[in-house]
Amino acid sequence: MNILVVEDHQELANEVIDYLSKNGYVCKYANCCSAALEEINSNDFDILLLDLGLPDGSGFEVLKTVRKKQSKMAVIILTARGELDDRINGLQLGADDYLTKPFALTELGARLYAIIRRIHGFTVNDLNLHGFSLQLQDYKVSYGGIPINLTKKEFDIFQYLVLNKNRVITRLQLTEHIWGDILEVNSDSNFIDVHVRNLRKKLDKHTSLEWFETVRNVGYRINV
Repeated sequence: MNILVVEDHQELANEVIDYLSKNGYVCKYANCCSAALEEINSNDFDILLLDLGLPDGSGFEVLKTVRKKQSKMAVIILTARGELDDRINGLQLGADDYLTKPFALTELGARLYAIIRRIHGFTVNDLNLHGFSLQLQDYKVSYGGIPINLTKKEFDIFQYLVLNKNRVITRLQLTEHIWGDILEVNSDSNFIDVHVRNLRKKLDKHTSLEWFETVRNVGYRINV
C-alpha cells in the first residue's frame, strides 16, 4: 500500500513513516499543502494521512482537491484539533477517519488496516484463493495447511494481486505500490518480473497456476 504522509512536524512525521515502513507500507512525505498537492498530482496513493494545520494553508483544502478529482484514495485526518466542528467538517468533506493528536502508532495501524479491509471488501483477516491462504497481518501464506516460505516482496506482490483479483496490474503499478517510485526511472527493468517468477515457482510446487496470468507486455492478473 502506498501512503502519503502530510505533516509539518518533522519528528512526528518521521515516527509515523518509520512505523508504517516497518509494517510493510510504502511512504512518501510532504510538509505543506503545495507539496502534498504536487505529490497527489504526480503519484497514485492508496491512503492519505493528512494534518489540518499546515504552514501554507489548511489540510481541508487538500482534502477538497482530492475529492474533486473523484480519487478513491482513503483519507485519515491527523490533527491536534479535537473540536467537534473540525471532526464533522473533515468527515463531511470526505475523510474516512479522524485521529486526534497525540495518538498511539498502534491505533493508527489498526485504523489503517480497517480501512484497507473496507476498501477491498473483505471482512476477515485471511484471504483464501485457489487453495492458498494469506494471513494478512502475519505476512504468511500456506496451501492446504502447508506453510510457504515467501520473501517480504513476494508476499507483497501476491497480496496486491489477490486484493485486485480479476484486474490487470501493470508492472508500473506494482512498482509504485510495492517499492514506491524507486524503480520509476527504470520501469523497463526485469526486477519485478524476477520477483514474480520466483513467487510463481514457490506457488507452482503446490498446484497448477493457470489462474495466475501474465499479460504480455503489460503485467499480471489473478483470475477468480
